[in-house]
Amino acid sequence: MLTRDLESTKLHFFDNDRSTAHPDDTTGGMVSWFTSPFKNSLKARNSTAGGISKPSMQYNDAMFGGKKLSSLGTVNKQSVPPVSCGEKNDPIENLAHSIELGNNVPVGSIQHQSTSRGVVEASNAFLDDDPTATVQTAGASDITSRMSSTTSKASVPSSHTSTGIPFIKTEIQDNSPLLHTLKPRVASMSSSSSQLSAPKSMTPIDLRPQRVEETTKAAKTTPRAKRIRFNELRPRISLPQNLSTTDFAQQSIHAAYSSRLNPFALHQDEYRLLRNHICQLHVTAYLNIRNRILRLWVRNPLVGVTPEEAAGCATSSRWLNLAEVAYEWLLRNGYINFGCVEVPDTSHMKVRIYKSKRYRRKTIAVVGAGMAGLGCARQLEGLFRQYHYRLSLLGEEPPKVIVLEGRNRIGGRVYSHPLRNQDAVCIPADARCTAETGAHIITGFDHGNPLNMIIRGQLALHYHLLTDNSTLYDLDGRLIDKQQDALVEKLYNDILDRASIYRHREAGPVIVEGDKTLIEAGRDPQGEADALIGATEKERMRESTRAGSDQLENVPGGMDKLTGKAHMVMGSRKKTAPALAAQAMGWKLASNVLVARDLNLDGVARGREHPTLGAAMDEAVKQYQFLLDLAPQDMRLINWHYANLEYANAANLGKLSLSGHDQDNGNEFEGQHAQIVGGYQQVPRGILQYPAPLDLRTRKVVRRITYDSVGRREGTAQIQCDDGEALDADRIVLTTPLGILKEGKLTFDPPLPLWKLEPIDRLGFGLLNKIVLVYDKPFWDVEQDMFGLLRESEFPGSLDQEDYVKSRGKFYLFWNCIKTSGRPVLIALMAGEAAIHAESTSDADLVSGVSRELRRMFPDSKVPPPSESIVTRWGTDRFARGTYSYVGPTSLPGDYDMMARPVGNLHFAGEATCGTHPATVHGAYLSGLRAAAEIIEELLGPIEVPTPLVPGPSKADNSPKRTSQKRKADEGLAPVVAAAPRVESAAAKGARLDALERDILTCIFAEIGPQPNRVGSKKGSNPFLLYVKEKWEDGKQQANEARNATDNNQKAIRGYIGQMWKKECEDTKRLYRERTESIRVAHNENAATFEARLASWNERALEIRRKYLAERPNVLSAEEEQSMWRQLGVHEHEHGRKAKMKSGYALKTEGTD
Repeated sequence: MLTRDLESTKLHFFDNDRSTAHPDDTTGGMVSWFTSPFKNSLKARNSTAGGISKPSMQYNDAMFGGKKLSSLGTVNKQSVPPVSCGEKNDPIENLAHSIELGNNVPVGSIQHQSTSRGVVEASNAFLDDDPTATVQTAGASDITSRMSSTTSKASVPSSHTSTGIPFIKTEIQDNSPLLHTLKPRVASMSSSSSQLSAPKSMTPIDLRPQRVEETTKAAKTTPRAKRIRFNELRPRISLPQNLSTTDFAQQSIHAAYSSRLNPFALHQDEYRLLRNHICQLHVTAYLNIRNRILRLWVRNPLVGVTPEEAAGCATSSRWLNLAEVAYEWLLRNGYINFGCVEVPDTSHMKVRIYKSKRYRRKTIAVVGAGMAGLGCARQLEGLFRQYHYRLSLLGEEPPKVIVLEGRNRIGGRVYSHPLRNQDAVCIPADARCTAETGAHIITGFDHGNPLNMIIRGQLALHYHLLTDNSTLYDLDGRLIDKQQDALVEKLYNDILDRASIYRHREAGPVIVEGDKTLIEAGRDPQGEADALIGATEKERMRESTRAGSDQLENVPGGMDKLTGKAHMVMGSRKKTAPALAAQAMGWKLASNVLVARDLNLDGVARGREHPTLGAAMDEAVKQYQFLLDLAPQDMRLINWHYANLEYANAANLGKLSLSGHDQDNGNEFEGQHAQIVGGYQQVPRGILQYPAPLDLRTRKVVRRITYDSVGRREGTAQIQCDDGEALDADRIVLTTPLGILKEGKLTFDPPLPLWKLEPIDRLGFGLLNKIVLVYDKPFWDVEQDMFGLLRESEFPGSLDQEDYVKSRGKFYLFWNCIKTSGRPVLIALMAGEAAIHAESTSDADLVSGVSRELRRMFPDSKVPPPSESIVTRWGTDRFARGTYSYVGPTSLPGDYDMMARPVGNLHFAGEATCGTHPATVHGAYLSGLRAAAEIIEELLGPIEVPTPLVPGPSKADNSPKRTSQKRKADEGLAPVVAAAPRVESAAAKGARLDALERDILTCIFAEIGPQPNRVGSKKGSNPFLLYVKEKWEDGKQQANEARNATDNNQKAIRGYIGQMWKKECEDTKRLYRERTESIRVAHNENAATFEARLASWNERALEIRRKYLAERPNVLSAEEEQSMWRQLGVHEHEHGRKAKMKSGYALKTEGTD
């Protein structure tokens, strides 16, 4: 079976200190060159496509720098027929650009050449300007070959958007020819390289469906399925050769961060799985392998990671069992191979299914086609394909997955309402004009948001990055002073911080960490096994308790106006006296104030059985009024922030638990927030359709669920619908909103147990409503993503906090959606009590009220009545009964976890079952992955951990019989802890000494870094070269427009750039000359100090080497040690060994960077 081509090139990093991308390069998607996620995907996972930046992945077109792929079959790119879209001649760019413009894409413009991720369908070589670049296909015989390393060129996109998929944006009822034309046509995967056909010319006829005769003939030679055993696979094949171990380790670490995992510690589920099988020493080896597998996934989320690739992440056959457990855990729990991904299909292979007379194919029914339901169904389909053989051993076929949805659409609380006027502006022509009446924002792509992989890595949807450039208007329409706004915001954050003192705190989880130094160096541990980590569990729990009692914790450090939630930072539990804190903020204290006076919230927080956040914060405001002279405008500003927090929780602050309202703090994703251009609903549509359409049945209103509370009998669940249809199932996944469960109209037989009903009752289900206003022309600043409005109290000018409760959330925030909806659209939010009041207010009254406020805010503009308006009422929606969950005053710690627990063969998913990310779309999706993991464990049983998990070093490790270069490399990684044996072949001795030298160099590099390099003599010597590098894409675009740019004509591009240089003003040229001079100065300084730095590095390296050998006195014989010093150029001296002027490390470090 083929695996992906292995990498030899370094990734581009896009963090602040190693930026290689153009500063304006903010492309929206990893697959902005892709025409379809599956038909024309760039499948070379280990090419430069897919850079990672700390702390998480940043997709960028610079990742698609051209590479010559030296180890694959030849496909001449000149054979690719061009696509006529009037813009570009490059075939990949043309096809992607054609879809971006909404043009029909001719089928066959790029050949789908393979069924395995190791075979490159469309290479980065197409993006290179080198006319000799070719693409080849790899056979199984050269699976260990590596691609040659070249320097990639960063392409500079023009926006934050990536190439979207036009047919995903259609309604699910659409049956357009384009939808079926562009569906994946993936041939049956072969397990033998001999079945790969020779590369063919990329013509449209190559993509026509196979003839029946050909298919039948292929079926006759269908291979027999065989269970993959990791201990029979080859290690190291997924490790890049031309990448330094440190860079490789950093990429793997960042991949773990991008997957919501700590790269240096076991996840709690991993700990429970391995606690009785692994020792502390081997935790490091496991984490290294796990991080490397994640690296493969984040670099190309279009196709699944295979077992062969996972095994190839082990550096030695000794660690293959660790690779098996890591791969199985990541796969089952949805950390890899999730979303709209092409996974290895083994369903065509011959398997022996032991069908009894009572055999019946199982059915999994998913109730609800929101993000949780669709995510669960899609994950189950993928897992069933990947575990097809395992299921066959149990005498079963992969179960059927059926999705039932009560509405006539999918998405649930993700609904992009189409606008009447579809004359789009500011968005791609193929995008629909929609308004988000439900979920609106993607709250950060970075640090593990699974929607990052789906939106940017698989579906390549257009999106708009949001910025907090908002302004606030007072009730009379005047702009609020920025300084006063910042001053009040600091006071609000301080109040929220003081209320957080009463937060419920639990003992931290048991954390088992690996050796951070070894993980950062990409080095596996040495030595013998010690005690299992489970044996020291009590001590770890004591350490966790001590860490939990530390005075540092997450505290509010600022307000995110886009989401209404506080930015959490590490801070002290001990608070400064409020008067001193206010002075530090910039407030002037009222007269006769005692500086040492503190706020006392205990009466509110501890004097009530179920204290609320609102009561504690209101009391803090009252006490601050004795310290500060707060004006009515200050009170309106404070209550604007209150309304924003009510928007984040979908509830009045008086309904939030004081101790648990922020129980999910610390789990926030990072990066800029974003909105999907053309509608958020494209995401669930993509999940529904790819890689194959799910079995969806709409207008199925479920009224009764019968289930087996024990879950041991098959076929004991049934779903009864309002239309009289009954669906029998073996397992049910219920994803209905919490509001439906609280309503009680959905009946269960038997009734749900008390432990399930209690958290349903205790948790709250809130409400947020919107008013969508569509205009013909904008009268507001279209560059601002949002602007706010302060609201008056019930009694004008009041200083009483209670007078602001009912009005503060009414039209308090406006979203400017012209860049995402394609029309001049404003969306006014109604939060807190205002959202509840809107449910019983007529559309006319709401629209006239918001229009009146807009006229006050924009008195110089004639604000017309909206041409179209949409008012949401999620509270009366019979399929929702609200928007999202919150932690109510009576809620207990762990209620979200209890919501997630299955009852027999009835499983639960949805945002209200995800305690780490409640009230979010990504939380709902993650809950679907969790439910799918529960079901696959019920079908296959828990993950089998091999015994022993890590076998001891084999005597054959130093055997002279193993003479192949690959086996020598594996032997070289075995720890060297004893002197050489008396009888030793030359091959075994060489492997032992090479392993020792590798260990020594790893220690040196880990402590002092790599050897200093001499800077090239011509770097930055010409200002015009700098200009060419930055303006290459602009010149290429001009050449494209003139029909002169081909892969064989770089002179035309340089000619256009030369003309651009001549037209530049003298100031611009002077800037490039100054930059050139600064580079030259830096180069000269580097060259002047190079010899001194090199000599210092050599001395330190010798000291580390001596220390290493001193700690291992028997590792070398006297003769071997003398030979080592001679090779390093070190001679004997009366005061010890001295290095020669020229370092001998150059030879030793070759190939290790």
